Amino acid sequence: MNIFLTVALFLCLKNLAAAVAVAMASDSHDAFHAVNGLGSEYAIDKNFQVKYTASCHCGAVEYQACNDPVDAKICHCRDCQRLHGAPMQWAAIFHKRDILLTKGKEHLKFYNSGLGEWKRVLPCKVSCGNCGTPIADEGRNMWLAFPTLFHFHQIPDSFRPSCHIFYGSRVLDIKDDITKWSGHKGRSTLL
Repeated sequence: MNIFLTVALFLCLKNLAAAVAVAMASDSHDAFHAVNGLGSEYAIDKNFQVKYTASCHCGAVEYQACNDPVDAKICHCRDCQRLHGAPMQWAAIFHKRDILLTKGKEHLKFYNSGLGEWKRVLPCKVSCGNCGTPIADEGRNMWLAFPTLFHFHQIPDSFRPSCHIFYGSRVLDIKDDITKWSGHKGRSTLL
């Protein structure tokens, strides 16, 4: 390669590196999320005050929450039953902005049950690719966390379910004092 081509290639690469640096500096929020891997709707604040920490069974994936969940529900829909191998699913619902993935982005697996494909198409199921632990349901705006993954000694009141949803699909009756909805809370019939 002659000296002119070498210099031209060097200048081209130098300009590309400078352009990338400028783009990252001008939008550090997006740059962080490109590294974080979840997206700009998730927490980024360097002053993030950890309130709760959760992890998968093997510890490869870990995330934190800075606020209490906005609600908690027990879902009896057939998808939750089949995907969790359980009669129901207990979920604590967080705003995505209150969730910070701290470990294991490379271990996350995403499954869209509507498409039947291992793709991150929202809404989707999130699991650990190492141990298979279901991590959360990722909605378009919310993160539905599974309270049993959190590291607390006693269940905080904010994690206690406010209702049962899709109760008509239940496989066993639950005797408790919380409301039971035929579908989604507030958008279906009370049973």
